[in-house]
Amino acid sequence: MNQNQAPLLEALKNCAARPHAAFYTPGHKRGRGIAQPLADLLGRDVFGVDLTELADLDNLSAPQGVIQQAQQLAAAAFGASQTWFLVNGSTCGIEAAILATCGVGDKIILPRNVHSSAIAGLILSGAMPIFVNPEYDSVLDIAHSITPESLQAALEQHPDAKAVLTVYPTYYGVCGDLQAIAHITHEYHIPLLVDEAHGAHFAFHPQLPTPALAAGADLTVQSIHKVLGAMTQASMLHVQGERIDIDRVSKALQLLQSTSPSYVLLASLDAARQQMAMEGKELMSRTLQLADDARTRISQISGLSVLQLPEEGCLSPGFVDLDRTRLTVTVSGLGLTGFEAEEILDAQGVTAEFATLQNITFIISLGNTADDIEQLVQGFRSLGTSRQKNIHNVGCVNAIEPNYTQKRYILTHPTKLSNLTPNSFPCREQELKRISPREAFFAASEIVPVLESCDRICAEIVCPYPPGIPALIPGEVITSSVLEYLQHIQEQGGFISGCCDTTLQSLKVVK
Repeated sequence: MNQNQAPLLEALKNCAARPHAAFYTPGHKRGRGIAQPLADLLGRDVFGVDLTELADLDNLSAPQGVIQQAQQLAAAAFGASQTWFLVNGSTCGIEAAILATCGVGDKIILPRNVHSSAIAGLILSGAMPIFVNPEYDSVLDIAHSITPESLQAALEQHPDAKAVLTVYPTYYGVCGDLQAIAHITHEYHIPLLVDEAHGAHFAFHPQLPTPALAAGADLTVQSIHKVLGAMTQASMLHVQGERIDIDRVSKALQLLQSTSPSYVLLASLDAARQQMAMEGKELMSRTLQLADDARTRISQISGLSVLQLPEEGCLSPGFVDLDRTRLTVTVSGLGLTGFEAEEILDAQGVTAEFATLQNITFIISLGNTADDIEQLVQGFRSLGTSRQKNIHNVGCVNAIEPNYTQKRYILTHPTKLSNLTPNSFPCREQELKRISPREAFFAASEIVPVLESCDRICAEIVCPYPPGIPALIPGEVITSSVLEYLQHIQEQGGFISGCCDTTLQSLKVVK
């Protein structure tokens, strides 16, 4: 296929340029009715291409024209047999993947550090989660991938599972042994679904980790907007092989996606695919050079270390490769928390993706420049002189000042609490099995003071954000460990989302 084409982008451009009187949605009529402050901010040109499903622009829910052509080009570029464009983000892709493979009561095996969209998929489908704990680095306080061994054990215990879902790469760029995971999954004649939201660039450079499809995944969901050149919310769902029911995927997406999709988002997917197909290797080579430069220079700063791929012979089943464009810096050696480091860097014009107690993580992509890297490195060099205090215990609850309460932080694991161990994370399978997430979500519920919620069944998603990994999901038994964990997050300046009471004074439980 001619990857230099951009059929959807060209059709949108032609429709916007055609003189006509518009008597269709949207109401701003090609920008003429847009409020002036918004026009001043964005310019009027973008509204000229904010069009609806006109005859020449095809229909996202049943494409037969330029959208179908654009999706076919994307499938060829990303190595899929079929691709769907997503305007509701990777969230709807993950939900559709679960709906396409699982029904009410069906078991699905997945890691406990899944995104909240997977929990939404469980609620929508009625599937029963069989959670597998990911490999955990207790030194860096980072969860990696599930291991082939843990998946094998789960499948032996639950051979009737309908699918396996895994995260590849993690938010930190860590990749598990996906080829082995795919092989084990397929031995049970079920599909492997992959949340590859942060790995859309893997297909375009040999020095990046193996793409999920090339590793054997049957279905993968990618956030093109996170690491490539599409607009926010613009994602793709890819499938290959015979294990996925194509019709069920299409029908699930019809349920989940807007019937009025943004053609600005759709065109950005077409353009991002064209860009990567034509220039991807060159763009990724430059991005890798920038990332390697940052990694090398920052690792030479006293008190700092960066997350690196373990040396040959030291690789673990949950950490076999690393996306070098994802930079995680451990700052605890400076006597700082990641939260404090983020504040200091932000004041210098360097904004990170997210912070944890010990670490701060940055996404380096095709949009970054050498000047960005220089500013990042200089920012880290100034941390030693900018810090206002030395924190010897990164788990100290007094480490964060009150002005951190509006920031968005994530603690990846509750092991910093003195009485917890890695197995105390509120995800043990035996604590989940009273009712399914769907049953709990739709059950009669009541709101009780948080101290009275212990040993009750949770009826809502309780999620530190980002990266959106739930600490509690509907159907789980609320334990003292998870309550202490959530309260610790708040004390450290974290933000809790998904629940009715984000102050965590109360929780919704099943009656």
